[in-house]
Amino acid sequence: MQQNSLLTEGDVNFAGSRKDWYKIIDSTTMSLLDEDAEVFLHQSLSTPCLDVLTCCEGIYLTDVRGKKYMDFHGNNVHQVGYRNQFVMDKVKEQMDILPFSPRRYTNKPAIEFAQKLTSLFPANLKRVLFAPGGTSAVGIALKLARVVTHKYKVVSLTDSFHGASIDAIAAGGEEQFKRYMGPFVPETVNIPQPDQYRNINEAGDDVHYADVLEDILKQDAEIGAFIAETIRNTDVQIPSVAYWKRVREICTKYKVLLILDEIPIAFGRTGKMFSFEHYGIEPDIVCLGKGLGAGIIPFAAVVCREDYNIAGDVALGHYTHEKSPLGSVAALAMIEFIEKENLLDKVNADEQFVREQLLALKAKYPIIGDVRGIGLLWAIELVKDHTTKTKAIKEAEKIMYACLEAGLSFKVSQGNVLQLCPPIIITRAQLTTAISIIEKAIQKIAIYTNE
Repeated sequence: MQQNSLLTEGDVNFAGSRKDWYKIIDSTTMSLLDEDAEVFLHQSLSTPCLDVLTCCEGIYLTDVRGKKYMDFHGNNVHQVGYRNQFVMDKVKEQMDILPFSPRRYTNKPAIEFAQKLTSLFPANLKRVLFAPGGTSAVGIALKLARVVTHKYKVVSLTDSFHGASIDAIAAGGEEQFKRYMGPFVPETVNIPQPDQYRNINEAGDDVHYADVLEDILKQDAEIGAFIAETIRNTDVQIPSVAYWKRVREICTKYKVLLILDEIPIAFGRTGKMFSFEHYGIEPDIVCLGKGLGAGIIPFAAVVCREDYNIAGDVALGHYTHEKSPLGSVAALAMIEFIEKENLLDKVNADEQFVREQLLALKAKYPIIGDVRGIGLLWAIELVKDHTTKTKAIKEAEKIMYACLEAGLSFKVSQGNVLQLCPPIIITRAQLTTAISIIEKAIQKIAIYTNE
């Protein structure tokens, strides 16, 4: 029997729609999928796989049949598109010079990227450490918070995800990663997500979600950090400015570090280089990753206040690829590409277009309960009824597979939310095509309209 928790993120691996999907896959692909299942350790959300890829370019993935998918998922690494030529050229050049830098040594690419990265942050956030992935960056942030505060407890949001290692899942709130794991360190308290579609209060705002944080901090003086995505990536929860300003005030008042996880949402995704810029707040520590390596090199970073440069006698990271020349070159080129192509302006213009198009779908199709987004990060929440807001889980899954068949790939989150996250280089024509595919899939699965 399918467990409900498996519906919270991603498609359901063994549901009926997945079985129907395999019926239209050719024998060569199925043979490779079977080989994959025979050799890799099975795990939720990635076993069995959907398809077998051979190449990628721009916004597209291509499978062994030659079928192309517009990728509106991409694990959030594809901000500047797959195989971005500007970035590729820089990485190839570096590979011929210094592909790896052992610990105890530094290198010019790492220094140059660290300088560029910190120049984009508020003045006091000017210390960095690099890591091979976002999970490791979160681990560094949690360790640094202990050094700074001498406290080990953490507050995070319910159903949050901050990485898959033991320390990262301990700090998160997603049950699917916690199952069978036993007791956790750090000790974590979860508070509700600032959800503006469900569970809104009588005042019609989300500030009361921040007040819950203060209630917790009043009761427990051993809490040293609050970690959260500035804007929740999976089902796209966009807090108000008032919410984040209140959180910042509370953290300052109780001397609790504000750690923002921008691993999936930084670098232009929301129309700003960093999402916290929308809120006029200054975090204490920021975790970066995924798109930082431009979809080429696994690379992540932690940025923190100058005041926190006090852990010289502790190995906060100590990773083998800590000052990766290739990662540094890829990340610097990625940022330079965003800047030289004025992609932030483009994303902000795209936001208005996507909003208009998706709201038009909402007005037309009752199955759409809510549309929310910012920049090129969007969610379509499907419901059976607008009053009860009952999740349309089976319908969401069927729509996802209909879109896959038509050449559009995205993730279903929380069981009923179509999460749309295209590369920020996407053209207006490509956006139009993708939205048309979504509408046709909705018509196929939920044929009634408001017309």
